[in-house]
Amino acid sequence: MQEPPHSSTATVEPAVDTVLEMRGISKSYPGVQALSGVSFDVRRGEVHALVGENGAGKSTLMKILAGAETKDTGEILLDGERAEIDSPQRAMDLGISIIYQEFNLVPYLSAAENIFLGREPRARIPGFVDFRTMHAEAQKLIDDLGVRLDIRLPVNRLSVAQQQMVEVAKATSRKARVIAMDEPSATLTEHELAHLFDLIRRLKEQGVAIIYISHRLEEIFSIADRVTVLRDGQVVGTRPVQELDRESVIRMMVGREIRDQIPKVAVQPGPVVLELRGVTRKGALEDISFQVRAGEVVGLAGLVGAGRTEVARVIFGADEMDSGEVLLEGKPLKVRGPRDAIDAGIGLVTEDRKAQGLILGMTIRENITLANLDAVCRLFFIRQGVERAVAAKFVEDLRIRTPGVEQRAQNLSGGNQQKVVLAKWLFTDSKVLIFDEPTRGIDVGSKVEIYQLMNRLAAEGKAILMISSELPEVLGMSDRIIVMHEGRVAGELSREEATQEKIMHLATGGQ
Repeated sequence: MQEPPHSSTATVEPAVDTVLEMRGISKSYPGVQALSGVSFDVRRGEVHALVGENGAGKSTLMKILAGAETKDTGEILLDGERAEIDSPQRAMDLGISIIYQEFNLVPYLSAAENIFLGREPRARIPGFVDFRTMHAEAQKLIDDLGVRLDIRLPVNRLSVAQQQMVEVAKATSRKARVIAMDEPSATLTEHELAHLFDLIRRLKEQGVAIIYISHRLEEIFSIADRVTVLRDGQVVGTRPVQELDRESVIRMMVGREIRDQIPKVAVQPGPVVLELRGVTRKGALEDISFQVRAGEVVGLAGLVGAGRTEVARVIFGADEMDSGEVLLEGKPLKVRGPRDAIDAGIGLVTEDRKAQGLILGMTIRENITLANLDAVCRLFFIRQGVERAVAAKFVEDLRIRTPGVEQRAQNLSGGNQQKVVLAKWLFTDSKVLIFDEPTRGIDVGSKVEIYQLMNRLAAEGKAILMISSELPEVLGMSDRIIVMHEGRVAGELSREEATQEKIMHLATGGQ
């Protein structure tokens, strides 16, 4: 199949049932042309997938649709009529709802209050909320999603997957005619994803137009009717999903072939670097024991809530354990907090890069050196020239797409933000690196680069613990796999014996 020409003016013939058209949309930021003449449409009762590498312009296009960003040029039409969307409230009034990749929830309000925020049902007494009605309607929305959660709980007490479903319920409660979903499945289990797809199919039957953004291409082929590919802020092409396969979509996205998408390089493991013996944390972990050797990638698998991230937090000193011990190169590791873990040679690439991996208001330069400031300081002063040289080297080595090292982290795409987090830990020269969902929300091209980096680190003798919910990633990159279930180690599998079926059997409580 020939790749369509790279064109900034690619359009689709408008159809009678077209709900939304975005014509010739352009947007630039200082030093970056985020969108250049992008045209895109979505039809009533259709799922239109929007795909592309990180930084291709997908999120910027959706922010313009949501009224969170202002376009430089172009126009937006709803049901054939021109619409000026100058604020998020205006977008909602026009029947446009966006589910962002990063949650937009008020942490101390309940799930029900978040779902109906700003639209609370009023009681008969003026100024009071009818909580009974609100709770009943919120519960029905959640039940329709097939999710079990207490809608009276504050959302900061819900799991990441449950918070995602609150976002979905919030969007569907507005009865929008256009719903854009930006990586809605990034934190969902297979069971929860099936419920999400059922919901999307019901919305299609009701005539809702769905824009679906995901880096998981298998989802695109399961749920989408048409696919539009963006690259470098321009439309590469729009095709019915039946005319595409995985390889042709990847070729359109990256402009090149990616033959081996999980390029694992075998390394002969060395001595044990990290060991856990009977690690227990009340209510979270019970008797966790395993080892990670130099040059080895150990995958930590399990369903959401199995305790994988809790293991990483204990090792890193972010949480205290009640009993057991962690050993580093055979010696008991005593950590009172993350600083002690960093000084001992442990790095943690957290699951939530924006909240825990970066300081978004700081520059790339500042974020990269943050965990190892001693290396760029003299007499308590930061040598900014040295710092700039260090950051520039990592920007080049990791192919971080940015106008310069003084760019703020908040202005980068998700994939480039993840590379800055990785650069920070590479600069500490850690002996042990813990990767918690390292490719969550990352495009296929950046994934390969991260896998290649992990191969390089393993070849250098680093001990790598990789937590991932993507079974192909676990199977493809791991030398050994530890499977967790309800806070315990359910079993261990070698690379040779591991299969998706065996991992899921253990992850769901099988022996």
